[in-house]
Amino acid sequence: MPAGGKKILMSIERSQPARQWAATRPGDDLAQLAQKVAAAHRSFVESADAAGVRAVVRDSWLRSDRGGVSPDSLAEQSVLSGVDLDRYRSAHPMALIRPVIDKLLVEDLAESGLIVAITDENGRLLWVEGDSAAKDRAVRMNFAEGADWSERSAGTNAPGTALAVDHGVQIFEAEHFSRAVHEWSCSAAPVHNPNTGQILGAIDITGGPRVAVPEVLALIRATVATVESELRFHLLERPHLFDSETPRVEFLCTATPTIIRGGQPSPLQRRHAEILLLLGAHPEGLSAEQLAVLLDEHELDAVTIRAEVSRLRKVYGAEGLSSRPYRLRAPVNSDVRDVCDALDRGDLERAIGLYRGPVLPASDAPGVVRIRADLREQMRAAMLRAGDPGQLGRWLATPEGREDSELWAVYRAALDPGSTAFARASARIAVLDRELGS
Repeated sequence: MPAGGKKILMSIERSQPARQWAATRPGDDLAQLAQKVAAAHRSFVESADAAGVRAVVRDSWLRSDRGGVSPDSLAEQSVLSGVDLDRYRSAHPMALIRPVIDKLLVEDLAESGLIVAITDENGRLLWVEGDSAAKDRAVRMNFAEGADWSERSAGTNAPGTALAVDHGVQIFEAEHFSRAVHEWSCSAAPVHNPNTGQILGAIDITGGPRVAVPEVLALIRATVATVESELRFHLLERPHLFDSETPRVEFLCTATPTIIRGGQPSPLQRRHAEILLLLGAHPEGLSAEQLAVLLDEHELDAVTIRAEVSRLRKVYGAEGLSSRPYRLRAPVNSDVRDVCDALDRGDLERAIGLYRGPVLPASDAPGVVRIRADLREQMRAAMLRAGDPGQLGRWLATPEGREDSELWAVYRAALDPGSTAFARASARIAVLDRELGS
């Protein structure tokens, strides 16, 4: 469709009455409404008659039917899982706003019967969190992390349909195209790049009939507004953050560094990761001789460095590296940079969430060892200033935190002396004192 036509279509969609997007109205009898939409669904499946449902649902049913989605079973699909899923979603822009979504929606959902899903721009579920029992039930219909819930795969559903029409929407019980989903209701809305308007993903709340009330859709929209403001802040600091050609590098807590381009992860040689990390820490640039010293004080020469950088260009992209001196033309998009940005803003909660472990733990390059120690000390210093027991507890549960006697003492001082956490902290401090004494 031409760009102008798409804009006109979006304008028409957004001008529809608000009731088209909300599944219910105040005062609706939900049991009666459930019977009505179930009858409409039967009628559509049997005779293609879509009367009695909202236009947004009717149109989605028609798209689902034309796309070959079965109303009687969910299609088998390729599910992204394991390391592939972890790498894909950690590099996805929605990872930047996940902590905000957790704070606004997820933290209060224990034993609520509700779950929150975050998707990518294609409808793949990146994270599914919330009530444990509801998550277990949802897995039975493959509503789980890594699964594809786009309309073309799962038929009418709130996150998939919200992405298809680029608008917040609710789907109530039998308004779902697939009968396997009829016991559920959901509310979802797309999240956009605030600079370009490009869809980045969607936020969804799924549960029972009460999810289909207008207030839940309003909550989703408010959450989207908040996270898009957060994204705008990230883009002010890093204008090229979402450029599709900008690769992302994962340095933290991994024996095999990873470079991700266009959502596709690939292993990165350790030496190449070391060079990228060092160039990122020296935006003014480094000569071949300087790089050699930072990588190995004794055994590398300038010729070897030039050869390594030449090979790195083929992996990272020649347009991203300049010479004389060697430097990055734009800051490297990486998990280390994300942690540093969060610390610079004073957002310790986000920094702790992003910090998965030490920088390139298998590297003994002098420059890398220094960066690793510097980042660890920045984290420690921020936690010492904050003195928050929750944050300290999370850090002390990591391999780096377990041996930190100073932070254990700060943590214990912030606890209730009568609590079990205080007793555990005291026991750990006693163990560390004995080990240090010996």
